[in-house]
Amino acid sequence: MLSRTADNLYWMTRYVERAENMARILDVSYRMSQLPRNGTDAAVEWEPALIISGQKPDFETRFEEITAGNVIAYMALDPENPSSIVSTLHAARENARAERFVLPQEMFEGLNATWLELQSLSYARLVDWGFREFFEWVKERSHQFLGTTIGTMLQTDGFHFTRLGTFIERADNTARLLDVKYHVLMPDENRLDEAVDYYQWGAVLRAMSALKAYRMVYRDTIKPRQVIDLLTLKREFPRSLHLCYENLHDLLEHLAPGAECTRLTGEMHAKLRYGRIQDITRRGLHRFLTDFITHNAAVSAEIGRTFHLVADIGVQTPVKEAKEAKRADDGGEAEEAGSVQQQRQ
Repeated sequence: MLSRTADNLYWMTRYVERAENMARILDVSYRMSQLPRNGTDAAVEWEPALIISGQKPDFETRFEEITAGNVIAYMALDPENPSSIVSTLHAARENARAERFVLPQEMFEGLNATWLELQSLSYARLVDWGFREFFEWVKERSHQFLGTTIGTMLQTDGFHFTRLGTFIERADNTARLLDVKYHVLMPDENRLDEAVDYYQWGAVLRAMSALKAYRMVYRDTIKPRQVIDLLTLKREFPRSLHLCYENLHDLLEHLAPGAECTRLTGEMHAKLRYGRIQDITRRGLHRFLTDFITHNAAVSAEIGRTFHLVADIGVQTPVKEAKEAKRADDGGEAEEAGSVQQQRQ
């Protein structure tokens, strides 16, 4: 397969998944903003969406205030924001258009119809439509595209590259959504051991389409450790870090056995397969997530080098500085996360 074709297919599905991920991040922020705030500023719910998606620096150059309307307009409809929903779906459509003679007709037509419908959506129309309804629409269109891909595409190397793009992006999003919860409610990680904030953790589960799965697995009230366990270690849940990395490793064993990207996915898969929830909470949820996001970015970079794929200049990734990470590993206290650019690898 030509590297150009592999690149287009890989990024086509990454961008569709990224659009869905942005909708989920906005959805969880919106759900949390609807809960009683006890006098806290509204920015408490919306600033984390910008921090976790790495978009706060650019946002601050263009908006004076963090409000629901400004954040949603920027992250959903701003064509100058390369990570907005409208930008990522446009990029996905352009990648699909470049390979329309390779893709099943239903795949391109579905993605093209989504893009055309989104093009006519202004912020005023979005307000009339409803934010929650819009987020659900984006997720539904992403699910339709995924179902069409699995149901119509020949399962050759091209198909494997589409799946590779989906799982690397999905793993990143699951970690980011959990980190939104950290930034909103738990600047002190020791609070994980205190009383459950039922509604805020419920908002995370709903935004991840995981509430029913949680109830089926745990048959219990919503508890932080069990939510974290479901979204990180439970391979039965399709958006868990564990299952994403199991699928990534299987795909790379087929596409590039012996490559560094395959070794890195195997390393992380082993940690998630044999990891325990008490190890994550003992170390600290935020540390675990920032380390995971850094590792995921390294895997993405190696995939790009192995298959000669184009690099990403979109989403920024909040991670610890290397010096801080080393001090944390040596038993020191974690400090505020720095920021490095996640590349489109």
